[in-house]
Amino acid sequence: MSAILSADTLNDFIAPSVACIKPIETLPPDDPSTADPSSSLEHEVVLDGSLPQQRTPAQAAQISLTDCLACSGCVTSAEAILVSLQSHSEVLSTLDAAPALRLGSEAGVVSGLEDENAKIFVASVAPQTRASLAAACGPGTSEREAGDMLDRLLREELGKGGKWGNAFTWVVDTNAAREMCLVLGAEEALSPDSKKPVLASSCPGWVCYAEKTHPHVLPYLSKVKSPQALTGTLLKTALSRRLGVPPSRIWHVAVMPCFDKKLEASREELTDAAWAGGGKQSGSPVRDVDCVITSKEVLMLAESRGINFFDLSKKESGTGCHPSSQIPFPDPALQRYLFPSQLSPQQPREASTSGGYLHFILQTVASRNPGSVIQGARGRNSDVMEYTVTSSAGEPLFRAARFYGFRNIQNLVRKLKPPKPSRMPGGRPFGSARRPAAGKPATLEYSYVEVMACPGGCTNGGGQIKVDDPIIMERTGQETVPGPQEQKEWLALVDEAYFSGGEDDAALTVNGAANGAGGRAGAAADLVGGISPSYINDTLEYWRGLTGIEKDRLVLTSFREVISDVGKDKSQVERAAQLAGKIGGGW
Repeated sequence: MSAILSADTLNDFIAPSVACIKPIETLPPDDPSTADPSSSLEHEVVLDGSLPQQRTPAQAAQISLTDCLACSGCVTSAEAILVSLQSHSEVLSTLDAAPALRLGSEAGVVSGLEDENAKIFVASVAPQTRASLAAACGPGTSEREAGDMLDRLLREELGKGGKWGNAFTWVVDTNAAREMCLVLGAEEALSPDSKKPVLASSCPGWVCYAEKTHPHVLPYLSKVKSPQALTGTLLKTALSRRLGVPPSRIWHVAVMPCFDKKLEASREELTDAAWAGGGKQSGSPVRDVDCVITSKEVLMLAESRGINFFDLSKKESGTGCHPSSQIPFPDPALQRYLFPSQLSPQQPREASTSGGYLHFILQTVASRNPGSVIQGARGRNSDVMEYTVTSSAGEPLFRAARFYGFRNIQNLVRKLKPPKPSRMPGGRPFGSARRPAAGKPATLEYSYVEVMACPGGCTNGGGQIKVDDPIIMERTGQETVPGPQEQKEWLALVDEAYFSGGEDDAALTVNGAANGAGGRAGAAADLVGGISPSYINDTLEYWRGLTGIEKDRLVLTSFREVISDVGKDKSQVERAAQLAGKIGGGW
């Protein structure tokens, strides 16, 4: 278990359950002629197929992470402990497992393939993580400066230690995939074929909650992958095609603000089994994201190599968004997209800190209706906002909302719950907040809802550095444990750093786009919120042609209701609890 994650520090939305059906399902049958009744519980539970040293001659009971994610008997606390196997320690052990594959001076030439453990290492970083690190570094540090420091850690400093001196060849900003997600999400939300309202699905905590407790909302979830997932698919497919190596030889770590992103990386829908189709090689599915570490774990990663992250130079080292000193990406078109010479401008504050899905859709609607106005109104609290796009004549064209935090999400899903028919002849449907009132339609009025599990958005993710973390208390000279007010002030610093990203490049990017220079913005006349949908779609079409895979298989995902028989057979519950206790995981 990660040192910063334990059952005592988790406060998920459902109480944990002791019963786990998977060990029972996988136990070998008892042989009464040879087995001692007292030894029937002597089976080790093995996670993710990693076999520990056998302490008894009994067969190991195999439990994969997919088994656990498909079982509603366990909840996010249990899942988070399982996926804590994705940690900074795993990053270091993977870097030290074998020499990295070597890229030759000629494009597409790779050496070292004879060692089956050798891999190419690539990382992706979320802007919320850079903002958290910027706040930890102290006043005056921008998100971009913190990103340069993290880039230097991953691409340079990690390579100075360890058995083989391995480091990450490329460090990609997830903003590149986020812009794809925004354009794809707008097309989906504004499509007449989509079931309304379309609900954002980039938050894995919200998706887990919906799949396990409110399956009636699953048809409304956006099918567009999250930026983390889309980045993983893009890197694995493009590098595999251009370098001629299987996806299993490309190891991708994502640096994220949220522990639940580890859950997302473990979904079977986000492996090569989803996009490789009939051409997939036999064997276990290969994850698009092999490992996720959080903002907190970045500091632990540096400390494990004897590096003080805060001592890393804030000066540009030609890394991150400045690719001049790094090995060129093997595809020139994707090189220009993933590592533009000029950054796209950061989102405005009204776009929120969770990617700006709702804001981009509103701006898209407004751009298609000249003279229209976007109007916003606060809901019952600061984490609920309602928006309306009205025409120049004052008529409503589009309604949308933002719901952050599970307290508000519960109100949303109740409104989406279908009414139950009455058993009385001629009786009205009941049991739903959507039943019609006088003169009002029976459906939810929103066309799009941005849903996030964390109050305040993604800069307040569970994996972010907090004001009461020991390293922050030491750096700020705090002698008493900070309270809620101090944490609120800390979050304001993180938000300030988040919105500082790209400010220096905003004017340059727009001007450069108008002159055809190298940002992701494209033609200035085509811009929506600083993003060019035509350029994004051209890039997506190029990616499809490069891989030979249908676009929908690359960019879309799916969701499923989680159904379990856990606890229905009461005779098995005690045995399951004993098995769980043998691995120290009993609840």
